[in-house]
Amino acid sequence: QVQFVESGGGLVQPGGSLRLSCAASGSIFRLYAMGWYRQAPGKQRELVASIGIGSNGFTTYADSVKGRFTISRDNAKNTLYLQMNSLKPEDTAVYYCNALSIATRGALFAWGQGTLVTVSS
Repeated sequence: QVQFVESGGGLVQPGGSLRLSCAASGSIFRLYAMGWYRQAPGKQRELVASIGIGSNGFTTYADSVKGRFTISRDNAKNTLYLQMNSLKPEDTAVYYCNALSIATRGALFAWGQGTLVTVSS
């Protein structure tokens, strides 16, 4: 089992930037593809970015964040990152990380508490 602790969220103006971090427990972090998900009020949780197993793993992005968000990982620190630039009000959501099933794109473990990102002027 792996547990996740997300951090780095906050209130930011449109056009601003934030960097989210996800600390994973255990020593098996490096064995899993990882993803950042988000859930906006009244909406289902969605996958916004994913990264393969290696430190330079293959990355994918939802169309809504492509060109603005960058996912990365540091396997030595068991940490996943999401650099978010040019933020828009529609990016407002609770952001979560989780290990990712390559086959289904679904999350593999229990969710952490997430970190709230609010984009507003």
